[in-house]
Amino acid sequence: MLLTGCGGDDSKSADDTRGFARQSAFPSTYEVKETKPVLIQSATILTGTGERLEDTDLLLIDGKIARLGKDLKASEDTLVVVAEGKWVTPGIIDVHSHLGDYPAPAIESSQDGNEMTAPNTAQVWAEHSVWTQDPQFSLALAGGVTTLQILPGSANLFGGRGVTLKNVPGRRVQDMKFPGAPYGLKMACGENPKRVYGGKGQLPSTRMGNVAGYREAWIAAAAYKKKWEEYRENGGDAPERDLQLETLAGVLSGEILVHNHCYRGEEMAIMMDVAKEFDFQVSTFHHAVEAYKVADLLAENNVCAAMWADWWGFKHEAFDMTEANIAIVDQAGACAMIHSDSAIGIQHLNEETAKAMAAGRRAGFDIQPEHAVQWMTLNPAKALGIEEMTGTLEKGKMGDVVVWSGDPFSVYSKAEKVFIDGELMFDRDDPSRQPRSDFELGILDAEGERL
Repeated sequence: MLLTGCGGDDSKSADDTRGFARQSAFPSTYEVKETKPVLIQSATILTGTGERLEDTDLLLIDGKIARLGKDLKASEDTLVVVAEGKWVTPGIIDVHSHLGDYPAPAIESSQDGNEMTAPNTAQVWAEHSVWTQDPQFSLALAGGVTTLQILPGSANLFGGRGVTLKNVPGRRVQDMKFPGAPYGLKMACGENPKRVYGGKGQLPSTRMGNVAGYREAWIAAAAYKKKWEEYRENGGDAPERDLQLETLAGVLSGEILVHNHCYRGEEMAIMMDVAKEFDFQVSTFHHAVEAYKVADLLAENNVCAAMWADWWGFKHEAFDMTEANIAIVDQAGACAMIHSDSAIGIQHLNEETAKAMAAGRRAGFDIQPEHAVQWMTLNPAKALGIEEMTGTLEKGKMGDVVVWSGDPFSVYSKAEKVFIDGELMFDRDDPSRQPRSDFELGILDAEGERL
């Protein structure tokens, strides 16, 4: 069975592709392998829909969720996982990662995530820097991460397109591209772009320069979009393609999602006003240290916030933090989630979620595991536009599943088994199911087995 996503009808000419996302370019070649059925028995299941099911079975067939219930039956060729005393969740989804673009080993020649040459580099695509041999992908897998978005860095007002990947080995990045996932556009507000370009003596050097840069770019994108729409409607000579404006026009047409690095509350409010001016939707504010100050505005504008549990104070705009940030945004009715922005943090997102849950409880909110699990599964799926395919354990969705040794929000629990589309991709008890990149082969054998 082959699923293709971020793809299209290649018979169309370059000037006649559908919309502005240009999804016929670099299509997904991700392949779902034919897998035997999987029956996980007698587990405590957090479905991601708000339910907690005790002593319940989960059946995967043809790579998808088939049934949840008691005493489910399996065929003779079924892989049976006895999970009494264990917990099961959907696969963890990280909306903010730089794996592959900032791979290990971290040497200058491999750092390819930040095109710091102009305030607007919307024309670049993060996927074109992804080194699929980055050994950090498998470390994230061992932490239960099944899906992740790779973003460009935050030096620029417009950093470029992000890409959503399934956390599977691949010879090329297209073998990892999540089928059907929309592209994202990385934007950044605040200190980073004004510091990088102000230091070069050019605009922007202030926050008002940042906003002027956004608005100028969106004006140009709107004009570009109009030209192409008129051509498609009336014919004539096709407008000249512009890769930068093509990405921005994709946002204006609703094909590409905006992921905005933004720390301060009033800046998030300004960015939502910019979105209203040019009639586009911000999907998610990333880092969002002051999201708690504008939680009601996030809810009103249907904007998600991706936050850390307790990172703060490392620069001025990250100083006014509360560890109850995620809980406050969540309780206001907005879409709240954990994220990593770290090759280490991505390995422990269940523990980061636990810290955020504990901080919320200290602040007086009643937060149960069956709800908090959504901060690392369903809500990130919403932010990436893939919630119809993954993020919860519901019939027909992708078989992206983690079996934990115990409560996933306990520091003592580990991901024991990780399934992606029904295939056992990681097994803590089976070295043959602990993927290694080609880059690691020989290195680990020389230094000793990975623990």
